[in-house]
Amino acid sequence: MNKPQRVTLFMQCIVDSCFPQVGEAMVAVLERQGLTLEYPADQTCCGQPAFNAGYRSEAARLARRFLDVFEDAECIVCPSGSCVHMVRHHYRELFAKEPRLLARAERVGAKTFEFTEFLVDVLGVTDVGASWHGDVTYHDSCHLLRGLGVKDQPRALLAGVRGLNLIEMTRSDECCGFGGTFSAKYPEISEALLETKLANIQATGAGAVVGCDMGCLMHMQGMIRRRELPIRVHHIAEILAGRQ
Repeated sequence: MNKPQRVTLFMQCIVDSCFPQVGEAMVAVLERQGLTLEYPADQTCCGQPAFNAGYRSEAARLARRFLDVFEDAECIVCPSGSCVHMVRHHYRELFAKEPRLLARAERVGAKTFEFTEFLVDVLGVTDVGASWHGDVTYHDSCHLLRGLGVKDQPRALLAGVRGLNLIEMTRSDECCGFGGTFSAKYPEISEALLETKLANIQATGAGAVVGCDMGCLMHMQGMIRRRELPIRVHHIAEILAGRQ
């Protein structure tokens, strides 16, 4: 698509309710690009938790509302690969037998982007003028990597941050164990996956772990805090905004 001038912000529920500083950081980075930002105050959940739990009719209601709220946007940007994956892929599944809704969902999905994907692939930007001093490691979240194919974009942006040294962890693409409702339904498996992820983070010696989805990062942060480890957890928007 052509470079947009106006961006509509789609805020993941976890960011909106628990980590508003991530949304503020994303806004700061996008404003630096000279974009006009809009935030529909009547937006609600995209429906992913209901969809993943098997409540398809409830998810479809939320999806229809999402289409109503965002359909007229020029471009939609979200700080969560999992939410973007829901809109871009699962809305088509929800409305597969409803041609009019399916067409609307496809139009909206085509202009909905994860934050780093938008910066690199749409704006063509890898250096946002950020500085951040120290060693970090990066976690590939599942929906972002496997669902959207976003792997190189976050790394390109981190490479453009002055003073930052990226140390790749072993098996960065393995699940951290969060998976939304998965961590609640299967806590033992979730914790075992998290143990492995945390060991790989520690093995890098980095003082911070960075990711693009606050669900994963919140999950990792919980165990890091319980063990009182000297590792900070940051959404990539915070790094790109220079918030150390």
